[in-house]
Amino acid sequence: MEALPGGILRVTLPLPMRPGHVHAYLVPHDDGWLVVDTGLGLPNAKERWAEELARLDRPVTAIFVTHFHPDHVGAARDLVELTGAPVLQGAHDFEQCRQVWGADDWPGVLAGWFTRHGAPADVTDELIAAGSYWKPFVRFADHVEPVGEGDLVAGWEAVAAPGHADGQLMLLRAGVLIGADHLLDPITPTVGLWPRSAADPLGEYLAALERVRALRPTVVLPGHGNTIVDPAGRAGVIAAHHAERLESVVATLSGRSQSAYDVSLELFGAELKPATRRFAMAESLSHLEYLASRGRIGRNETADGVSYTAA
Repeated sequence: MEALPGGILRVTLPLPMRPGHVHAYLVPHDDGWLVVDTGLGLPNAKERWAEELARLDRPVTAIFVTHFHPDHVGAARDLVELTGAPVLQGAHDFEQCRQVWGADDWPGVLAGWFTRHGAPADVTDELIAAGSYWKPFVRFADHVEPVGEGDLVAGWEAVAAPGHADGQLMLLRAGVLIGADHLLDPITPTVGLWPRSAADPLGEYLAALERVRALRPTVVLPGHGNTIVDPAGRAGVIAAHHAERLESVVATLSGRSQSAYDVSLELFGAELKPATRRFAMAESLSHLEYLASRGRIGRNETADGVSYTAA
């Protein structure tokens, strides 16, 4: 547990995949603590959290989930059982959480999605198996108190940050932004297009980056990596990264029609593990759809699948 300015505490929890860790935050308010994100529901997550909570001088009175990805929501139920505190989460984000982690049809939905976007059958099987690995480690809350943009959570304003996850919410107060996975350093957050998600996640993400610049926070406490002391500068670097990738996608399409799977091979290489290929395909799709919706490339959809061509 690490003490930060303003009385905030940071708990860094392990992950069995890159980047190898995730940050949760404890925010003091009134006579208690607000927990922001819960980490992955690993077998020892409840015991690890019990050790951290035993160090506090006041009880945990609320739990806030920024978004439904497994490393942020996975141990939510463990914390509820330890503290009895309510879970606050965006309504749309909670619905996606239920669809992905609580429904039995999600692997089939994903399989059809990957196939439609060009993944061979054997690759699709590997991609589904890679995603199913995480389900036992996600113990999300059965019920949540819905939070929307502009709502106050323990005196902090909820700020929408779609793109990495459709319903991702950040918390802002007095220039401090608890930024979830919206701004990261030194890595960049994945911005992928998935079934049942927003049609243009990259467009929403780039707009949310501009929102951060307009809000002018002085510091960002991220979900992974380093504290960001120049949020506007980091937002500009990430926006430039995506601009470069968009040009790479256009160049990749020169000369022939390609699927999102084909483009992912060109952009990210052919030698990726299935868990990484999933994100490579989703990120390739978000860039392809961004370009197609703005008329910069062609999109061809038939009964056999979806492909893209140079304009």
